[in-house]
Amino acid sequence: MKILLITTAFNGLSQRVWVELDKLDHKVKLHLASAEQNMEEAVDQFQPDLIIAPYLKTVIPEIIWKQFICLIVHPGIVGDRGSSSLDWAILNNEKEWGVTILQATAKMDAGPVWATRTFPVRNISKSFLYRHEVTEAAISALLEAIQKIESKSFIPQSFSEVNGYSIGRWNRSTNENDFKFSWDTETDSLLRKINAADSTPGALCEISGTEYFCYGGSEEDELKGQPGQILAKRDDAICVATKDAAVWIRCLKKHEAGAIKLPAAIAMDVLANNIPLSFRPLFEVESGSTTFREIRYREEGEVGFLHFDFYNGAMGTDQCRRLHSAFLEAKERKTKVIVLMGGEDIWCNGIHLNMIEAAPDPAQASWENINALDDLIQEIICTESHYIISALQGNAGAGGVPLALAADKVVAKSGIVFNPHTRNMGLYGSEYWTYLLPRRIGTEKSLLFTEECLPWGTSIATEVKLIDVCVGPNENFVEKVKAIAEDIAGLSWFPKLLASKKFKRQRDESYKPLQKYRDDELEKMHKNFFDDDLNYDSRRYCFVHKIKSGENVNSITGKDLFSQRRKIWRRRKYDKLFYET
Repeated sequence: MKILLITTAFNGLSQRVWVELDKLDHKVKLHLASAEQNMEEAVDQFQPDLIIAPYLKTVIPEIIWKQFICLIVHPGIVGDRGSSSLDWAILNNEKEWGVTILQATAKMDAGPVWATRTFPVRNISKSFLYRHEVTEAAISALLEAIQKIESKSFIPQSFSEVNGYSIGRWNRSTNENDFKFSWDTETDSLLRKINAADSTPGALCEISGTEYFCYGGSEEDELKGQPGQILAKRDDAICVATKDAAVWIRCLKKHEAGAIKLPAAIAMDVLANNIPLSFRPLFEVESGSTTFREIRYREEGEVGFLHFDFYNGAMGTDQCRRLHSAFLEAKERKTKVIVLMGGEDIWCNGIHLNMIEAAPDPAQASWENINALDDLIQEIICTESHYIISALQGNAGAGGVPLALAADKVVAKSGIVFNPHTRNMGLYGSEYWTYLLPRRIGTEKSLLFTEECLPWGTSIATEVKLIDVCVGPNENFVEKVKAIAEDIAGLSWFPKLLASKKFKRQRDESYKPLQKYRDDELEKMHKNFFDDDLNYDSRRYCFVHKIKSGENVNSITGKDLFSQRRKIWRRRKYDKLFYET
């Protein structure tokens, strides 16, 4: 079918929808909705068989939904209506929630129901829930709805029929007062508000006499104090006492115009200077206590697992350096395999644009950040003492993809999305991508991947060998990764495996030194940062401040994103790798 995606932003869910529909060989075109007239023009030009709105904050015009079936992906159970569905589900402590595929009509979220799915609500943030449970439920329900449309025999239930037995109801839009809290509140209730407001608008509170929006809350069960007392800081997060315990806050944003979200201690500036530092050693044996640790390490036999959970996957200069140091320490252990676990929510999204935007000299901050990330990736590439596995539980973007590809084996959870490109941000890209991507998928696919700014799902990533193993939705990801790592560590010919790895690195070095890749990439990045030759400053500013960039909108809207698999398959047998891997 010819399917038009109308979405407010090409976010994670929209990208996943596009990836899944492309996989089924539908002819899919993306349109970023900015005005009713633009939507009408996009429909007139494309003449779709079906319109899907996976993430839309604008009403679809009547002239469109009366002529075409328009499916709305609503993140709520059957009968639920309103634009703040997930917010209320978390605030109301719902134990089960869902996604409903509705047909657009005159009333918001009140059209015929084509499909629905439910899921248990974990005690996690709204953005985490949206990226995982909501997205998986949405894809499953949407594909069912499309099958029903193709069958031409299914008649969806009208809203009046559904509403007779539904427990869902209309909810107004949330506002910042719905998430506002005082520290003299039970921890569970307080964390629900922080989770419901993440990643926008944030939960409003007062810290040291200043109002902030809070993000990234987690419980602390050892440190205690008077409600509102700042007990400690660790990895730029702060720990604040509540009525019955304490919570860690990872990010803050001042309640003032133009403020941006930053690591909590950075946002507090000089107010954080006198906060006691709380240190937890990397190799600390996990005792079962609940606390915040951005980077942690654990061992099971001959396998070491290095976890790094950065808020929204962004890695600032200090975070890159701390992870680099942790990796160096892990290499000193008497293990054979190191597994880079990333975070449960997001693997990594490259350099920290918010930190860069807030820096006195953004160009210099960008330069230091990219070099710190390059140093980390170089260390992984050049490791001869261990076999390295990247285990991706969540989406990877920008420099996060080369970070994963620096390992010897890449294992990914089914359904995640890869976006290694940075051109939309006005950057050529570094992180040794010009070495790591062609090494795996060849030069032509690498250019297709980066220059056309295409998101790739795990199906096509497996097909073209971008990743080595895709762990299915019915498998326990962590246990599967552990089994793979243990099997490799237990190989009788493990020394030969390391020898082969060393030989390949030497062969690559003789072809083109690793430093040369870095120098060539950074030469272009220096111009991006200091000369702003690709409009990086403006694009970064719009990204950080959540402003729609007309240039970015036009670049995506004007591009037909519906030929990905055909392009790749048509060229596959003619594509030459640098060498056989």
